[in-house]
Amino acid sequence: MASEKRSALNKELLFLILQFCNDEGYKRTAHIFERESGCYFDMEFFEDLVLNGKWNKVEKYLSGFTSINDNKFSTKIYFEIRKLNFLEALDKNDRAKALDILMKDLKVFAQDNEELYREMTQLLTLDNFREHELLSMYEDAESSRKILMDELKKLIEVNPIFHGKLKFPVIKSQRLRRLINQGLNWQHIQCKYPQPNPDIETLFEDHVCQWPHDHLFMQSTDNPQLDASLPVFPSSWFCGPSTVTQAVSREDICVSGPITSGRGYNNHIVATTSVNMRDSNTMSQNSLLGAEYEVASTVLHSGRNHSPESSVSDDLPIISMNNGMLQNFEPVSHTDLPKTVARILNESSSPMSMDFHPSILNDVHLLVLALSVGTDIGDIGLWDVNLGVKMLSRNFTVWNIGACSTMFKTAMMKDPCMSVNCIAWSPNGSFFGIAYSKHIVQLYSYHGVTDVQQKLEIDAHVGGVNDLAFATPSKQQLVITGGDDKLIKVWDVITGVQMHNLEGHEAPVYSLCPHCKDGIHFIFSTSVDGKIKAWLYDNMGARVHIDAPGLACTTIAYSADNKRLFSCGTNKNGESFLVEWNESEGDAKRTYQGLCENSSAVVQFSPIKENFLAAADDHVIKIWDMDKVEQLTIIDAGDLPAKPQIRFNKDGTLLAVIASENKIKILATAYGLQLLNASVTGFVNSSSDVSDGPRKHVINPSSSVANSGEADAHVQ
Repeated sequence: MASEKRSALNKELLFLILQFCNDEGYKRTAHIFERESGCYFDMEFFEDLVLNGKWNKVEKYLSGFTSINDNKFSTKIYFEIRKLNFLEALDKNDRAKALDILMKDLKVFAQDNEELYREMTQLLTLDNFREHELLSMYEDAESSRKILMDELKKLIEVNPIFHGKLKFPVIKSQRLRRLINQGLNWQHIQCKYPQPNPDIETLFEDHVCQWPHDHLFMQSTDNPQLDASLPVFPSSWFCGPSTVTQAVSREDICVSGPITSGRGYNNHIVATTSVNMRDSNTMSQNSLLGAEYEVASTVLHSGRNHSPESSVSDDLPIISMNNGMLQNFEPVSHTDLPKTVARILNESSSPMSMDFHPSILNDVHLLVLALSVGTDIGDIGLWDVNLGVKMLSRNFTVWNIGACSTMFKTAMMKDPCMSVNCIAWSPNGSFFGIAYSKHIVQLYSYHGVTDVQQKLEIDAHVGGVNDLAFATPSKQQLVITGGDDKLIKVWDVITGVQMHNLEGHEAPVYSLCPHCKDGIHFIFSTSVDGKIKAWLYDNMGARVHIDAPGLACTTIAYSADNKRLFSCGTNKNGESFLVEWNESEGDAKRTYQGLCENSSAVVQFSPIKENFLAAADDHVIKIWDMDKVEQLTIIDAGDLPAKPQIRFNKDGTLLAVIASENKIKILATAYGLQLLNASVTGFVNSSSDVSDGPRKHVINPSSSVANSGEADAHVQ
């Protein structure tokens, strides 16, 4: 009886490890562990392998659970897989591969059915195997794989070897972490001299608090402060006049500007987990066991327990560890991430770029959307997100064709289609600009609600204008543009005069990020060949030259506190890189895991306050803790394209994401949802227990909401 219990507990431990791997984003490791342990057969993963024709991986995964000769069901499974692999080779007219499959993979079945094996051999002699009467219905590989998968599911479900392995048990989220936390608390209870805020440096040995006068408690574990006069980048990053770069302090270069085609601004969400610890000096066994804390985790699994009850734990409090070890175990609260679909904005054509007005949600409820209609008109629209109403819509027109270049006129005559590459607000919200796919930049002045006036039209670049950003060096309103002509240009917003022409990129400019720190103004730029450069406003060339990881088409941004630098991009091979930079060394400090390996488009990303990173990838929004390379969680808003474009508002209470069928979904935190709903009720419950935004009343006595919808996005 005892041995049976141990065996059951061992099996449960396997499931806890498997859950941990999935929670941390170790998908490949999880599938290897499934195969080697044989505890759980992931039918969804298996189906994906079959439908993509990865036959070697199909058999390798299957071999962890059953072999050919285990029973008649297993034999049938292997035969059907190898038969389709054989037929696909014949259909591609790859007779050498077909012969190899016949001799190596299918021969094992010959002893039980020689006649069938002989018929399959004869298929090699036919010009088209469909001439065989039993194979005349074969259409193509895709449809045949779907038919095969339906049959394999039935065979697996009736195969006794797979009984008890097809359903993942219902386990509370983050269960293994909770068990570790409980164990550490129990060890702390047993300490002879329990100390306040004990430093737990390892999980490999039992925790024991040292005597209070031990020198370990007198030594600071904080990193020494770096000299603020040190340059941000090492000397190997720099070229050009050294007198400029030496004056730059460690936090002088920062990226926070707009990014092309829906790429994220430096907009943020507050996302923190509250852990209420009692006074350690009075900590006793009873007080520890009775302590409560909230661990509402956003890491869930589809098809498993998603009930609200499972998101709040009555387990023990988490003891803080040295160097932040155990703090990394803290799950994120649901209320800190915009997970609820609060509005759905319907468009007649596909949005290409969007940007929130920079004001806090409480004051201005505006989102500018730039739309590409797939014709010769690049529409823009102004939405009241609070009401879900489009307040203004403009079709693309050239304001002054006489002032435009001959090259622009020729380009329009050859191809009249015009789309929007980027739309962006100025930092004070008084202007917004549109970068078009041919030459043109248009600036509007904004005076509230629908009071939008034409300000400037600039024939800025030869080819497309790929990005646009605003900056205010020396209190001068400037707009910066980058284009296909490999140039970066700086313009006066008021007069339209070109102030600077920055040359140095060897490929089209991809994104721009201006920033100012301690009175020193910089522009970061990236190009499609994976190069990153930094410039001053002086026409003297780039001061910084960096290769993006993987030479990817990249965007860069700082955390909200301007202390940490990140970049995200995708190269020509479909490899995506989300990294944090080590500014003092000029290389990647950490590379975050979890992005798709074969991306067909550039992954969009954005820092979220000082804590988290978000990237739009694989039809979902993926979230990382900045201090951990493993993926923390995902937000699934439903019906998103493979690489959705995202934008956070200034205070992080709202997230706009471009969905399928020309929709823009507005996701909100708990507090953000309150503010949006205030337009109907005219009241915000500022006493409710939500911590992700400022507590301000909003009065907007409108009574109708148009083109909006409310639903819950799945946070997994």
